[in-house]
Amino acid sequence: MQQKPEPKPNRLIKEKSPYLLQHAYNPVDWYPWSQEALDNAQAEDKPVFLSIGYSTCHWCHVMEMECFSDQQVADLLNQAFVCIKVDREERPDLDAQYMAVCQAMGRNCGWPLNIIMTPKLNPFFAQSYIPKHSRPGIIGMFDLVPQVTQIWKMQRSQMEMVGADIKARIEAVEKRAPQNQLNAEVLQDGFDRLKLDYDKENGGFGFAPKFPTPHKLLYLLRRYAHTGEKTALSMAENTLRQMRLGGIFDQLGFGFHRYSTDPEWLVPHFEKMLYDQALLTLAYVEAYQATGSPKFKISAKETLEYVLRDLSAGDGGGFYSAQDADSEGEEGKFYIWTVDEVLDVLSPADAELAVHLYGLKPEGNYISETRHTNGKNILHIAEPLEDLAAYKGLSVDELIMQMGKIRNALFKARQKRVAPAIDDKVLADWNGLMIAALARAGVVFGSAEYLEAASKTADFMLNNMRKGDVLYHRYAKGEVAVEGFLDDYACTVYGLIQLYEATFNDVYLQAAADLTKNMVSKFWDQQNGGFYQTQGNQHGMPKIKQLYDGATPSGNSVALHDLLWLSRLTDQPTYEQMATQMTKTFAEEVEGAPDAFTFFLSAVDFQLGPFYSVTVVGELNAKDTQEMLKALRQHYLPTTITALKLPDKAGLGYQQIEGNATAYVCRNQTCLPPTNSTELMLQQLGLKEEKH
Repeated sequence: MQQKPEPKPNRLIKEKSPYLLQHAYNPVDWYPWSQEALDNAQAEDKPVFLSIGYSTCHWCHVMEMECFSDQQVADLLNQAFVCIKVDREERPDLDAQYMAVCQAMGRNCGWPLNIIMTPKLNPFFAQSYIPKHSRPGIIGMFDLVPQVTQIWKMQRSQMEMVGADIKARIEAVEKRAPQNQLNAEVLQDGFDRLKLDYDKENGGFGFAPKFPTPHKLLYLLRRYAHTGEKTALSMAENTLRQMRLGGIFDQLGFGFHRYSTDPEWLVPHFEKMLYDQALLTLAYVEAYQATGSPKFKISAKETLEYVLRDLSAGDGGGFYSAQDADSEGEEGKFYIWTVDEVLDVLSPADAELAVHLYGLKPEGNYISETRHTNGKNILHIAEPLEDLAAYKGLSVDELIMQMGKIRNALFKARQKRVAPAIDDKVLADWNGLMIAALARAGVVFGSAEYLEAASKTADFMLNNMRKGDVLYHRYAKGEVAVEGFLDDYACTVYGLIQLYEATFNDVYLQAAADLTKNMVSKFWDQQNGGFYQTQGNQHGMPKIKQLYDGATPSGNSVALHDLLWLSRLTDQPTYEQMATQMTKTFAEEVEGAPDAFTFFLSAVDFQLGPFYSVTVVGELNAKDTQEMLKALRQHYLPTTITALKLPDKAGLGYQQIEGNATAYVCRNQTCLPPTNSTELMLQQLGLKEEKH
């Protein structure tokens, strides 16, 4: 019997990206995005087939196995096109630009994202998942490629015109004319629209699929802090609670999956993204500050436990970008359980409790792509703990102890399974968000572990991912690559500011100031305001300014926070002026759909005020300084900036009163008399001292 020949690697074998390496043995003659590929398209006079995805994307895996590993499909693609494969996480600039192309064509856009372009890079076709064979409503590769080949032969001039028109439409959208500055009405409108879209029963917004969108929850929490609007608080609380109880949360190993395919948060797409963990941690920390509910504190700590355990890049610092949805070729296999599997691990009594606790059914609750459950269950908290405790004749505390024992046993058993792969890229923007989450959790929960992890990650990035005035986007296997984009600078600065306010280490404030200066010089639009995503045009594509707060806040939304915070922390009025210009530049967009720009709105809320700054003059480790800082940190103060000045370096105008720690409080642009009384400091902030 003749042995099947070993597959030969293509050009992607030399890449560092896990996603590109997943395609390195495809029979498709893949190029990475490179000048060589673009030159070859011109030389061979072939259209370009550009396929964009990421390593933990389930449908990217499906398309890789169904199409790109198939020799017949590969032969079609290789003959008709120059084929380029892009990791969207490694090249978010290309992803953003070609996602804009897809949207300009009026298509349903997602990943994988497949674009066909002329050799001059004029795009004329866009589609997400493409099957091998055509299905009702979706064309397959065996029909698509011959059709495109025929059109290219007969109507190539029309294809060039289509692509040129799409570029022109994108460019027109990017020519924003400054409007009047945003006012408080847009903040109320954003809240009203979120109320209309809110799912009162299950929490969250809209129907299915349902994404966590933590920046919407952060906006609601800040709306509550600003106005006392209890509906805003209850919407955030209910959403955070329902997500934690649902299958979107990994009940055994912790951490959140990317999104839910149903309104009840039960059936997730199982990939876990670093940015979701970071942003949701921030939301749970702020919910804890706003309510004092220990449930939110526990949820934040559980999420960080997953990150520190499974996504840590090691002693050097930094965090990997994601964990896959699939293992052993099946989505969710690592996470799902049959009743028999639970019975094999637990005693009969514990198993009976686990069945009730986690909502396990003999027939299963996980409907897979085949529409069958096959007895497989996604673990979720199916009953209120009070009801389950009463049913079992236990107190709630006794039940929680029993739950911990059951969870540990099931978690240890699950560790013997083949775990989903980790995408081991360290990305600057997502790590910046993680620094912010760890810093906030560290200072609010009094955790030295979290502050150490945040500092170690910041040090790693500043030492390994910054070269001169350039911050690099990606670090993998000891190599930095891809000069940073707006999101990298904005999110890293955001994390460094949070870390400074947690530690008062001036190194981080100085690094934030330096990176912001570079961010402005590289990306700021001097004519109209706002930040471009990239420094220059990418091969004929128009430069774009991203504002929509999608799965993550946009670079412009984060940058607006940075400018406002740094204008006050570093006394840079220029940044305040730039922030004002940004709100004018994007005013028309934001006023049209404010609920789509909620992280931007959080910054506008701070800008409009009232906002406070508190400068404490004292020795960091002195008892009176710590008491003053602790009193501040016990309250939810999302529009208050805190700084520390050492007595011998405070400068003119900042002296201690009677040699004690002294607070200088300013409300908007008005500074109040300094005080060494913690109680008076809180009164100046409109607060009362909490007694513990």
